[in-house]
Amino acid sequence: ATCQNRMHLGALNSMTAVVRVDAGVCGFHTVARAHSEDNQHVSFAIESNCEKIEALGARLHEAGGVDAYLEISPATESTLLALTREMLPGCCAACAVPVGLFKAMQVAAGLALPKSVTIEISKE
Repeated sequence: ATCQNRMHLGALNSMTAVVRVDAGVCGFHTVARAHSEDNQHVSFAIESNCEKIEALGARLHEAGGVDAYLEISPATESTLLALTREMLPGCCAACAVPVGLFKAMQVAAGLALPKSVTIEISKE
């Protein structure tokens, strides 16, 4: 019974968060899945019509995902945000996709509740 209980608890800890980002004037769309089996280590599956975001997804995959606790720690630099700065320079530095990835990572690790974020930009 103990083994069955552990398996049941493990299933409760497994979480996948899905984020859909319409990046704005560039016209690119991204769907990303952040998955954690242990509420700490998060892997990403990213589909985008933006080559730079696809490349970011490949680098995150090569890195084996991220440790969500280290990502939110003020004592260490975020791997996700460091890769973003490296791979999305210039005008792409303001891309909304990395924010979506970070939020999905938090949800997948059980560090945040799933709630949509809205950014509205207008000219006055």
